[in-house]
Amino acid sequence: MAPILFVVVAFPCTVGAMALAVLHIYRHLLNYTEPTYQRYIVRIIFMVPVYAMMSFLSLIRSDHSIYFNSIREIYEAWVIYNFLSLCLAWVGGPGAVVLSLSGRSLKPSWYLMTCCFPAIPLDGRFIRRCKQGGLQFVILKPLLVVITFILYAKGKYKDGNFSVDQAYLYITIIYTVSYSMALYALALFYVACKDLLRPFNPVPKFIIIKSVVFLTYWQGVLVFLAAKSRFIRNAEEAADLQNFVLCVEMLAAAVCHFYAFPYKEYAGANVGASGGLRGSLFHALKFNDFYHDTVHQFAPTYHDYVLYNNNQRE
Repeated sequence: MAPILFVVVAFPCTVGAMALAVLHIYRHLLNYTEPTYQRYIVRIIFMVPVYAMMSFLSLIRSDHSIYFNSIREIYEAWVIYNFLSLCLAWVGGPGAVVLSLSGRSLKPSWYLMTCCFPAIPLDGRFIRRCKQGGLQFVILKPLLVVITFILYAKGKYKDGNFSVDQAYLYITIIYTVSYSMALYALALFYVACKDLLRPFNPVPKFIIIKSVVFLTYWQGVLVFLAAKSRFIRNAEEAADLQNFVLCVEMLAAAVCHFYAFPYKEYAGANVGASGGLRGSLFHALKFNDFYHDTVHQFAPTYHDYVLYNNNQRE
């Protein structure tokens, strides 16, 4: 188990983060008047209890941390996909985006790392590439987890071991490339559609998603590199530090979610039909949209990208 001080501080932070997140989700489900949007919002808020619980379990059961961390990382991929889907839903779906941005393009830019490429037309192909960028991470991450478990059972994988004889180095490289592609696709979509997204106040939402997902990932990489460089005694201490910090950070994230995704925006609205608390939760947790989206985005039979609007996706 991790140092007792870490556990003592992490426990109330974990409980507080989970309580706030569950309350927030409950409020959204009670005011589930915009299912098209709130489905994704509820899934995003679930990130807090998943991260907090898995990090705390990793602290007190460090011998099984690889399993808890894997659940957390799979949900990380799920959050990126759902935030991109939420942004797309806000602007009415790919068809609405293409109609609104018809004839426009994303000019070469050094900060988007497109300065050496021609302008990118904002058409159906662009939207499809953005969705594929998010989906590939959601699909690849569980596969990497299965491979990790197999290698771990064979003694070929250990967290924080960057040796060329261990799989951690290679899994991390593959994961980083896939992860970066997903975040890059999200950034491109945001820059291209920021004028369309402005009425939905996306900046605080974008910041908190990027902070939790981006910073926690690189935070983990950095603490393991610190252990490799002997700034931290060993990989076990690095893992304990990472999990402890995540427990504390999730309490802050739970508070920030209340401001970034307020349920009051949907309270009292008459748009959409609520099927009660259970029906709302069932709708939010159904994966049918992900399945259809995956088939739609990657189907080799599509010679031309088929566009849809939100009312065609419910």
